[in-house]
Amino acid sequence: MVPAGDQPKAIFSLNAGLKSGMKKQTLFGVTGSGKTFTMANVIASNNKPTLVIAHNKTLAAQLAQEYREFFPNNAVHYFVSYYDYYQPEAYMPVTDTYIEKEAMINEEIDRLRHASTQALLTRKDVIIVASVSCIYGLGSPEEYEKVNLKISKGMNMARSELIRKLIDIHFERTNADINAGQFRALGNMIEIMPVSDRTIYRIEYQGTVISDIIELDPITMTVRANHENIFLFPAKHFISSEKQSKSALISIKKELEIRLKELEKSGKLLEAERLKRRVKYDLALIREVGYCSGIENYSRHFSGKKAGEAPDSLLSYFPRKANGEADFLTVIDESHVTVPQIGGMYAGDASRKDTLINFGFRLPSARDNRPMKFEEFEEKVGQVIYTTATPGKFEREHSDQIVEQIIRPTGLIDPVIDVKPVAQKGEYKGQILNFVEEAEKVIKKGDRVIATTLTKKMAEDLSEYLKEKGIKAEYLHSDIKTIDRITILTEFRRGKFDVLVGVNLLREGLDLPEVSLIGILDADKAGFLRSETSLIQIIGRAARNVNGRVILYADFMNDALNYAINETDRRRKIQVEYNTKHKITPKTIIKKIQDITDQLRTEHDKAVLEMAKIDESLLRTNPQKLIKLKEEEMENAVKVLDFETAALIRDELIMLKNKLAKE
Repeated sequence: MVPAGDQPKAIFSLNAGLKSGMKKQTLFGVTGSGKTFTMANVIASNNKPTLVIAHNKTLAAQLAQEYREFFPNNAVHYFVSYYDYYQPEAYMPVTDTYIEKEAMINEEIDRLRHASTQALLTRKDVIIVASVSCIYGLGSPEEYEKVNLKISKGMNMARSELIRKLIDIHFERTNADINAGQFRALGNMIEIMPVSDRTIYRIEYQGTVISDIIELDPITMTVRANHENIFLFPAKHFISSEKQSKSALISIKKELEIRLKELEKSGKLLEAERLKRRVKYDLALIREVGYCSGIENYSRHFSGKKAGEAPDSLLSYFPRKANGEADFLTVIDESHVTVPQIGGMYAGDASRKDTLINFGFRLPSARDNRPMKFEEFEEKVGQVIYTTATPGKFEREHSDQIVEQIIRPTGLIDPVIDVKPVAQKGEYKGQILNFVEEAEKVIKKGDRVIATTLTKKMAEDLSEYLKEKGIKAEYLHSDIKTIDRITILTEFRRGKFDVLVGVNLLREGLDLPEVSLIGILDADKAGFLRSETSLIQIIGRAARNVNGRVILYADFMNDALNYAINETDRRRKIQVEYNTKHKITPKTIIKKIQDITDQLRTEHDKAVLEMAKIDESLLRTNPQKLIKLKEEEMENAVKVLDFETAALIRDELIMLKNKLAKE
């Protein structure tokens, strides 16, 4: 691919800003202008490890896939929260309800997290695409790197000694099927599966000498390679030395004594007794087995950090210069959403922790098991590029330069905007009846229509009203299950119905080229759903169709409306001039109907159907072969970051193995 449209100018300006030492820049790029491709070119020119932060796991996965295509020879990794389900510990004083922490860890995502940190410690050509979970505590990179285990061919290390060292770095021994972070000893060899990769290393012995290091496929057990040496990193990110652990136990006990005196002095005898029992029980467990539930709440004592000091996080694993400055590039995608999300993480966590501490469920040091504050985040990162189609106040006020990327290489133009009254005036019958008239005109041409309302009830009512008028319509909002949303959107594109009515779900991420008209009802009602950013995002949904048009129903003009209209007109003029100069005739984007499901779901349903076929033919005849096929399918799903399918197959594997064990 060759940069086109505004991309060459944007790439040049951003690179110039980086070279001149600009701390913060913003790529102000409209939807469809190729912001990710522009950033890929900047990353290639910059030649530094790069952190890309997205505001949710799905977007992060999409970006990781794109960057892997742009950088096939680099280490592009995916780092997000490893919980399939997470219920944080909490206490509600009003109802005297204590909620214990519950969590389900996704082992595949945990493996990818380890792959990310190990790549940062061993390579320079690294791109990590992360969610905002990257600002949460992770464990010291120094301790993590310090205890890695090097195993070399010809090394004199007794089999028993290797087993002890593997246990020291938190590998678990098993006699059954081997999983990530486990090992098994079989005769004169040891098989190990690292946490960072789906592979098995077989260490073979002659006496006390390591004779061979063989890499095996974990499913077929065929030989992948022979190695002279390998490095094994710890199976957990939170590592502390024996000296640190002993010091931590003393420190926790001292803090408990101080806190108990404070509570008793305040007359909080119940809270004091509750805290004493909890902490003493935890200390006993840590002494005996090295772990307790909620051990992360004592993380400050194990890390040796001071009270209030920023926790180690993924950012701590990125390289730094000799003077301590960050030596990597940070890209914050969809920054108008991601920046406020980063900024809001600390306060929410602190409020929950304060309640637990005040009522005797946790020691005050639990506050230091937390996400980073925004100012701490800014200190940890170096040069930052924010990318967004709608720069917020933060980007506008703090960027050293804002680089525009308005021109789309495809030639598509932002939609025409009309403003019409909400209320009835003379012969004009008001926004609903006018919208019906306008929708009917568009439907006759074979195009689709979207209406956005302020509430779910309004969306449902309008959908029913349109049906009464003979217009095929459906509503879409957050109460509708994901799979049903997919069905509705697919049927909308196929023309089973013509008008889709929704709330804020229609603002971002939907690519519906068949839509040539959007009606924004009650556009003058100030608020989140009718802010400058929201209006620009909604208007952008009609930018995929050459006949795109948006009607803003408003009785008066406010700042958000004026901005959205003026900004859209400005973008139109720039694109039209470019099209005229280069003799480009814009055309509506043509996309296959199944693309809508590619955006909103993984290959979940396809996998279910395929598994059903395999089950039917193999379950009775060859169950072991079926299990191997399932494991291979799970591997393939993980490779393309399709964790929903991987989780589905994983659960079915557990069920199959349990069934076979009973038989």
